[in-house]
This record gives sequence, structure tokens and C-alpha cells, in this order.
Amino acid sequence: MRRCSVAESVNTLVRFCARRDVAALTPGHLGGRADVAILFGGSVLAGAAVFADAIRSEVAGFYLIVGGEGHSTDALRRQVRDRTGWPDVDELTEAALFDRYLRDRHGLAVDALEEKSTNCGNNVTNALALLAAGGVRHDRIVLVQDATMQQRMDAGFRRHVPPTTTLVNFASHRTMVREVDGAGAGAGAGAGLLEYESAPDGMWDLERYVSLLLGEIPRLRDDAGGYGPSGRDYIAHVDVPDEVEQAFTLLRNTTGHTVRRVDQRWKSQ
Repeated sequence: MRRCSVAESVNTLVRFCARRDVAALTPGHLGGRADVAILFGGSVLAGAAVFADAIRSEVAGFYLIVGGEGHSTDALRRQVRDRTGWPDVDELTEAALFDRYLRDRHGLAVDALEEKSTNCGNNVTNALALLAAGGVRHDRIVLVQDATMQQRMDAGFRRHVPPTTTLVNFASHRTMVREVDGAGAGAGAGAGLLEYESAPDGMWDLERYVSLLLGEIPRLRDDAGGYGPSGRDYIAHVDVPDEVEQAFTLLRNTTGHTVRRVDQRWKSQ
């Protein structure tokens, strides 16, 4: 079997984690309007433009932004501060930051914000509780999350919604990498030997991006250590393909990239 390069391995994780079920967020691609479209605050800032396009296309009847404070909040605040100069970003939740950015930069407003969640698990449960409390129909839901967490967001919703619910995943970006200086696997390659092919607005630094991608694989496994039904039972079962496991192993064992660990401030997810 041909040994994959570091860049190929990273891109394998991207293609798996950054799930997109349709080519574009339009009613035509969805086969009609969804009931609800949700943007999650864990996304890089580029998620705002993706969601704005979805709103303009009238992809759903109800628009919600979800996100309180968690492991990605400080990075989002820096992104917004750098682009806007707003002096009060440290006082705003992820949902409030995206809401204000949409209003300011795109002239668009959403229907509701959820600002209490701190991790992927209660992103799901709090969003569903908000929709239920408001009597908002949510049989068809569009999910827009960061590339690194889209697969897990889908599994989290599948754990809590009826089987009749249709979920449409559309990662806010699918950022691929390439190798520079001809470096390949086995060369002790780290972030300095990779670069983005085309970085979206507010993109993570490359080392963090790879760490986030690596961190998803142990979480998505349905085993004693994972988040699936055979482990912590936070998410529905996910099939992790062999090529994804192989890419994970190569990156973990032959490069300086690290697996993102749980930040205990934001509980266990």
C-alpha cells in the first residue's frame, strides 16, 4: 500500500470531518426549504458569509445562531476584533458575535440566539430545547459548523432527534493543505512544512487546525474511549473509515502535530 504524505493525511481528515451533504445551500439543492438553519459559534469567521448566503437564498424558514463560550471563543473574539475594532468583543458570546457581525457586515438578522452552551453536546440539546419552547417546527434542519466539528455535530443531533428528522450538513469551510519544500511523511514534518491551499476568513493557525482535526477521531469512535453509544454515549454511532484511521495514525506517530485535549473549563465535549 502506498504511504500517504502528511498533506494527504490531513486532507483525508478534512474530507471526513468537514461534511457537506449538498453542493450549495439553496432550496434547489435541498429539494425545498428547510424548517431551520443553524450556525454554530465554533466556526471560523468565514461561517458568517456562508450563513449570510444561505439566508439570502431563503434556505430555511427560521434562522438560529448557537454558541455561548467554549474552547474556540477566544480565537473567534480575536478574529472579530482584528476585523472590526469593536472594543467590547470580550463581553460577547459566540452567538452574539456572529449575530452582530451578520448585521454589521451583511445587513442580515437571524430569528434567535442560543448563548448558554459551552460544548458540542449542549450546542445540540440547547438548540433543540429553544426550538421546542418556541414551537418552531424542526423536521428538516440545516447545520453549519466548522470543518473540524461538522461530522460530530451531525452525530450529536442524530443522538437526540427522531429518525424522521432530516439533517443537512454543510461545513462552513473545507480547507485543504499542501506540502512545501518537498517534505513528506517520515520527515518529522510539522506545521512549518504545510500551508493552506486557500485559507478562508479567520482561519485557524495551521497547527491548531490539525490538532482539532486529530482530536475528532478519538471522539467519533464508537468504543469505550469514544463519544459513541459504546463509550460516553454523547453522539450516535459514526463509521470511521479505515483510511481516516490510517491518516490519524500517521499524523500522530510521525509528525509533531498533537491531538486536541479536552479543556475542562468547558466540560467533557
